[in-house]
Amino acid sequence: MITVHNLRKTFRVRQGGLLRGSSVIMEAVKDVSFSVARGEIVGYLGPNGAGKSTTIKVLTGLLVPDSGEVEVGGLVPWKDRRTHVARLGAVFGQRTTLWWDLPVHESLELLRHIYRVPEPRFRQNLRDFTELLELGPFLNTPARALSLGQRMRADLAAALLHDPELLFLDEPTVGLDVVAKERIREFIRHINATREVTVLLTTHDLGEVERLARRVMIIDHGSLLYDGALASLQARYGSARELVVDFEAAPPDPQVPGLELLGANGTCVRYGFTGAAAAPIARVTAHAPVRDITVKEPEIEATIRRIYEGGLLRDGVA
Repeated sequence: MITVHNLRKTFRVRQGGLLRGSSVIMEAVKDVSFSVARGEIVGYLGPNGAGKSTTIKVLTGLLVPDSGEVEVGGLVPWKDRRTHVARLGAVFGQRTTLWWDLPVHESLELLRHIYRVPEPRFRQNLRDFTELLELGPFLNTPARALSLGQRMRADLAAALLHDPELLFLDEPTVGLDVVAKERIREFIRHINATREVTVLLTTHDLGEVERLARRVMIIDHGSLLYDGALASLQARYGSARELVVDFEAAPPDPQVPGLELLGANGTCVRYGFTGAAAAPIARVTAHAPVRDITVKEPEIEATIRRIYEGGLLRDGVA
């Protein structure tokens, strides 16, 4: 669905005052290469200013790169822009595609005409999305009167009414409560599974990435630092796993050979370990009678933070 080879984009940025200042060239994206298969959900991660938005703008045809090759669904986005945009959908958390003073259903009707969606297909999609996203209670409400969660659900419906092959999601659940976030995640999983919509997701909500994407790409300072499975990223750069043990009685000596003692509170003792859990569990159960054991995985937030702060991927793409 997406092929990017040696993508490079620079901007001229003015520094200093208006009269005595000078301009410098800033590399927003530096020789980035990747591909995304049809039907994948890929998380595209990076701190602010890393190059995520520039990449997305090139992929949608809004920007022309300085060099490199880009194809999306067999088209060059900035050369075949009219045909290209008709085949993709986009939801940006800080913006809306709805008309501010119109009821939601009228915005959707206007989009039907803009994208020339056949009437039967439009009605079927509207029925499906109204049910899946629970749009019914606010279809007749102007966009300006919607809550943030309602607006995001309506924007998702608007982005998918014309059956796009590719969906760009930029912070789709920013500012939403837990219930609203989960409803939107379920919808994204549904349209990916049932319609094979390819999804490129940029977000700072790493819990969202864990729930939706098996593959992640990490960009920083314009360079692609990692492209691979989320599980492999955790295994390679994550902190130690944790074994939370509830002993039947507080052990006189909670220390277990081969395990790092992280903390003890009465019968509950925490140990750090790496690798498979079988051997550490065997050591603990041999140490003293156990009531319960839980294996706690390292949090993806902590892993990404370690990568950004420690420069763990600076030497090249993993």
